[in-house]
Amino acid sequence: MSVAPVLPARSYSQGEITAALLAMITPDPARQQVMRRIHASSGVQTRSLVMPLERYSSLASFQESNDFFIAEGTTLAERAVTAALDSAGLAPTDVDFLLFTSVTGIAAPSIDAQLVSRLGLRTDVKRLPSFGLGCVAGAAGIARVNDYLAGHPDEVAILLSVELCSLTVQASDDSMANIVASGLFGDGAAAVVMVGDRRAEKLGLAGPDVVDSRSHIYPDTADVIGWDIGGTGFRIVLSAGVPEVIERNFAGDARGILAAHDLEVSDVGAWAAHPGGPKVLEAFSQALDLPDGALDASWRSLANVGNLSSAAVLHVLAEQLDAHAAGTIGLLFALGPGVTSELVLLRWADGAERSGLVSVPAALPAAVEAGAPAASTAPAALPAAAMIDPVP
Repeated sequence: MSVAPVLPARSYSQGEITAALLAMITPDPARQQVMRRIHASSGVQTRSLVMPLERYSSLASFQESNDFFIAEGTTLAERAVTAALDSAGLAPTDVDFLLFTSVTGIAAPSIDAQLVSRLGLRTDVKRLPSFGLGCVAGAAGIARVNDYLAGHPDEVAILLSVELCSLTVQASDDSMANIVASGLFGDGAAAVVMVGDRRAEKLGLAGPDVVDSRSHIYPDTADVIGWDIGGTGFRIVLSAGVPEVIERNFAGDARGILAAHDLEVSDVGAWAAHPGGPKVLEAFSQALDLPDGALDASWRSLANVGNLSSAAVLHVLAEQLDAHAAGTIGLLFALGPGVTSELVLLRWADGAERSGLVSVPAALPAAVEAGAPAASTAPAALPAAAMIDPVP
């Protein structure tokens, strides 16, 4: 498995972002004070943004922001896929299947289609663009690509996530959902190269095997997370009920997938939780009574880049790839609109079985401002889907 997390060039401190957005979101001093408090308690220290901070208040329409999504999102996508393929030692013409996901912009032809000519992908590459899964799509994407490769064990596949969340922040909207979102979400992308088991063996790849996955949609939770789509674009729906949904459902889901393989929570040595925010990470930890430090990688990602929606858990995974010994059991999971959850059970393979790749350090975003967070590193591979190795 090769995981290439990438970030836009500009990185700002949380304080800089808060100061720049206050007047754009509300002129009310009382609401501005609420916004300062919410941003300060978000667990976020820095975020990378696709536009200069001063540009956001001048966005005049959804068309303008979406045009920016297409142009800049395609550039980030190109960087991510190129880095992931280079790390895996593969060429664009090796790619047989490409699953693209985003919930922060729309395009037809989709961004993945535009990559065919820009990267030199084969014209017969199979593509599947996805919209609407939201934050769960990173985990769900790994699971669905694995499902595809189980039936195509000689093929190479890519999961690509591009999320430019900052373009969805609503001007003149001091709702609690918009205030929370404006302090939590960042911009970023990630590409994951995965190969079928026979291709992994032939290439001599090492890394985590995708052992199993589970999808769940929870009844009567449709109003908890999502979009209210209208003339100004994507207005976030984000209730305070997310931790309660986790409390009611997550422990049973996680213990269920583990039990199916005669495993318990204590057998898991690698946790890759979607960094949805402090209350979300605390709810995951409390639901399973996890030991201190179990979700440190997710907390670090939240602090360094914020919540990157579907790309977030892939950034967390990149840090994990070469951090664990052969035989380590991992659990990767996320939540999204629905509310829906996706859990992916991983097992780190023995490098001696498939010689393995050298991990590539993640590159810093170009033209970093205000100390952009360092990107992650890591390697990998999987039988029914072999992942390869990390990048920037």
